[in-house]
Amino acid sequence: MATEKVLALTGIDRNYGQGDTLLTILKGADFSLSAGETVALVAPSGTGKSTLLHVAGLLEHPDAGEVVVGGEACSALSEDRRTAVRRRSIGFVYQFHHLLPEFSALENIMMPQLIAGLSMAEAKERAAQLLDYMRIGHRADHRPAELSGGEQQRVAIARAVANAPLVLLADEPTGNLDPETASYVFSALRALVRQSGLAALIATHNHELAQRMDRCVTIVDGKIVDYVV
Repeated sequence: MATEKVLALTGIDRNYGQGDTLLTILKGADFSLSAGETVALVAPSGTGKSTLLHVAGLLEHPDAGEVVVGGEACSALSEDRRTAVRRRSIGFVYQFHHLLPEFSALENIMMPQLIAGLSMAEAKERAAQLLDYMRIGHRADHRPAELSGGEQQRVAIARAVANAPLVLLADEPTGNLDPETASYVFSALRALVRQSGLAALIATHNHELAQRMDRCVTIVDGKIVDYVV
């Protein structure tokens, strides 16, 4: 496995005001992710999983600490620069696929590539390759409503990696799927990580899937620690 650190969080604090109370979610949290590595984030609801993913994905600013993505320190960057780093280097997959209903599977995957400046022909070719890799190339012209839950989530994964990001952040990506479909979707995701050298941090309640990743972490008292499933 490659050892290049593509994501590093150092001394991360994240607090939220709740009335007159300051709620501490992350406190001095440290974490790093290497290229080609899959890490499971396993923690009960309310402990800060989504907050950690949002901070790592540059969707939220930490109150203290540094987030480094692809070697670039991001905490003090302008919003425009943070957005540019996020678009270039980070892909997101959520529990709900959030596909655009009026577009086909192929068009959904083309969209982020077109926004990034690729030509129509280039975007279409890569989208078709990703659909084939996820074994749903035959569903390219179908809209989300015509796809099964597992197919929709595979399209969402393909869309997330369409611009070849360094890091994939996934929040319960198989949470709405039956166990057999969840296992299949996860296998496709893991194969994609291995093939591309992508690094993936995947929040999940599914201990069986967590055991199939390279390592597991959890959040305890605002810190990120190793976890044995």
